[in-house]
Amino acid sequence: MKRIDIGSYGAPEEVARCVEVPDVGAPGAHEVVFDVIAFPINPADIGFCRGGYRLRPPLPATPGAECVGRVAAVGDGVTHVKPGDLVINLARENWAQRRRVKAEDAVPIPSGLDLRQAAMLRINPPTALLLLSDIVDLKPGDWVIQNVANSAVGRLVVTLAKARGLRTVNVTRRADVFAELTALGADICLTDGPDLPARVKEAIGGAAIPLALDAVAGDATGRMAQCTREEGTVCTYGAMSGANADIPIGEIVFRGVTFTGFMLGRFLGRRSAAQIRAIYAELAEGIAKGTIHAPVDSVYPMEDIRAALIRAQTGGRMGKVLVSPGGEVG
Repeated sequence: MKRIDIGSYGAPEEVARCVEVPDVGAPGAHEVVFDVIAFPINPADIGFCRGGYRLRPPLPATPGAECVGRVAAVGDGVTHVKPGDLVINLARENWAQRRRVKAEDAVPIPSGLDLRQAAMLRINPPTALLLLSDIVDLKPGDWVIQNVANSAVGRLVVTLAKARGLRTVNVTRRADVFAELTALGADICLTDGPDLPARVKEAIGGAAIPLALDAVAGDATGRMAQCTREEGTVCTYGAMSGANADIPIGEIVFRGVTFTGFMLGRFLGRRSAAQIRAIYAELAEGIAKGTIHAPVDSVYPMEDIRAALIRAQTGGRMGKVLVSPGGEVG
């Protein structure tokens, strides 16, 4: 079978190779074997290849934070999935044609789901969902401000917030994405800048913002804090700037703003297997209804991983780059 391995850390398109490896074999007790239908190339995967991600396993190593697959076989004791079912995988190393995983890591999803959207279900949709549910007790009518609003997570925050009766202030680097965000349900769109807090206050008429979602870090974290109400909360879940969060001491001491962080695995780890499956069932229903949708830029065969990685790192894309090992997703 084919698999993507990296033999060293560096530029992803230079270190990632499509190689032939032995098949994963038959599942043991409480294991599931599935064929990978498609996987996306995420920023975390790029960071993994470069050696800048929090995980640095011994090399060679296989990237891949998420995928969608079809069950080929199940071991003794597995009852929640059967051959032919679609699944997403909670484990990593998914840039491969076939996977053998612990049964609890194989989460079933509806058979009729759009396969492109299913390939992107594992990380971004639950991230957006839990950012809106687990950080602050938000009520309908509350405001949420976020930067990186044009990202996959940012767009999902817009749609999920709208469905919950929440209002959003959406901060981006470019104004040319405002129309798309507004079409998704964004209430206010603004470009980032030093005067952002003043412009936010004017745009919302001085209303209070209990929650700010920050994926930039650096001095952007401080601007997010200045946009929240007294004793509001800033949740940082990324660092696109490459800098540490710059937190003004006055926001902590004088205004009592709370700063916290989010990592999906940590928040899912607080839940049982049944609760995790329920989250993904809810999100899958949103995909089926069309309320959850992420744009796809292009789909590459596994053998063209170099070209796929170059495209995934190209600015100006309006969607994810997917890879389809078996060509089932074109």
